[in-house]
Amino acid sequence: MGNGVLGLSVALELARRDSRLRIAVVGPRARTGAATPAAGAMLNCFGEVTQYTDRHPAAQARFALARRALDAWPDWLARLAEDAGGTDGGRALRNSHIPGTFVLLSARSGRITDRNFEALRLALVEYGEPHEAVDPADVPGLAPRPDARPLRALYLQREGTVDARRVLAALEAAATTHGVEFWPLTATALVADNETVRGIQLDDGRMLQATTVVVAAGSMSGELAATALPPGAVPPMLHGTGLAVLTRRENAGGVTRAVRTPNRAATCGLHVLPTSGGHYVGATSVITPQLSAGPELGVAHEMLRAACEQIDRQLAAAQVTAWLCGRRPIPLDGFPLLGPSRLLHGLIFATGTYRDGFHNSPAIARCIADTLLGATPPDKDLSWFTPERPPIQTMTVSQAIDEAVIHSIDAAYEHDLRLPALLGDTHLTDGLHQRAKDFHDHLPHPIALPPEIAISQLLLPARSPGEAQHLTWLSDYLHAAHQHHRPAEYATRQASHTATP
Repeated sequence: MGNGVLGLSVALELARRDSRLRIAVVGPRARTGAATPAAGAMLNCFGEVTQYTDRHPAAQARFALARRALDAWPDWLARLAEDAGGTDGGRALRNSHIPGTFVLLSARSGRITDRNFEALRLALVEYGEPHEAVDPADVPGLAPRPDARPLRALYLQREGTVDARRVLAALEAAATTHGVEFWPLTATALVADNETVRGIQLDDGRMLQATTVVVAAGSMSGELAATALPPGAVPPMLHGTGLAVLTRRENAGGVTRAVRTPNRAATCGLHVLPTSGGHYVGATSVITPQLSAGPELGVAHEMLRAACEQIDRQLAAAQVTAWLCGRRPIPLDGFPLLGPSRLLHGLIFATGTYRDGFHNSPAIARCIADTLLGATPPDKDLSWFTPERPPIQTMTVSQAIDEAVIHSIDAAYEHDLRLPALLGDTHLTDGLHQRAKDFHDHLPHPIALPPEIAISQLLLPARSPGEAQHLTWLSDYLHAAHQHHRPAEYATRQASHTATP
């Protein structure tokens, strides 16, 4: 279920390994709102490191998965281009791969970005990853406003970018070559009985029978899982609605390698990526429990302004050739749902990857294929991401409240918050802290939410005053999760691994 990068990659990996399997990929051709067609497709592992990466075993396991994917991409791309080599897609895919990523510490950064940049640098050193510190003035094509010149820059040789649209085309061509069937329909429900999955219900009324179903439907995966699994079994899936822009330039210029900032307070890093004839500018992220109509105009405005000011002033004169809207799949705890269901035989999850789905797709495809075919023992690290779990908490509730406040203040300053010098931000900090505490106090069970998810819920009433019941979905889930999961498992899995920031 799902014809994005994960669904296609899993299907292709299975078909390559066992030609006797009959494999169908189900998903509408248009992929409206899907994450992959809107992705910048940065092959970033160390570029995604933050101050939280080494603080909890689950975060360490996710980073280990990303490192495996980084190692896998060269061969994965080469074989993908070879499988699609009889088409223009194979050639276009090779040409779209641009190695190398510059990571900038912008002068407009807040404290969170500073910490993430340093955590990124330390990780590069610790793991012996090829990189070099460079003078920001030497980054090809970088042309920020004079008052937004970056303070520091790192060049990551093994990372880079590839065109997501061309990867999708090549995956489809390669999968077709290996006998994968495509059903251009939408899955509406799982079909199961006797604790075994039997197939999926389609939007044209038919049922597609199957002995194994892989849920790879992006941000809609949660709704599909809920049609067959009990409430509270799986963390709810949130929608991270984002906008990116494809541009074309009349005159040559602009960055020639991927240029990005570290992940910022409550959002992904700002990035500008070279494309054929122009650049990709991304990306926004607004997290909501229900599907939104589209990206928020104010957030999109801030992204475009930041790209023009911090990376390339000439982007302001570039022509927009496409607005790309996608919804990232974000479980409540921010960690992916990977592996077999413990409640329904034949049901496997490959979703909930937040920002990492594209980069991690080769490694996830191999893990899912190993699981389905029984090729190797299960990876112990990935046991953190078993789909039926209580939410993973990487800090205490008190720490989560403090982090949410720091992220909120940093985000406000990055978006040009101006306060009188005599006032300072003490009152603003105190107000946000009280608001965050009230938010957590109103929940039926304590939970330490990741900062970006906590902030999205704190700001939702401010943006939409009429949504007074915005906490109902979270309260209902927490109540159901405490009933479904054993209290001892719920408490031990969280508290025993909680680290102090």
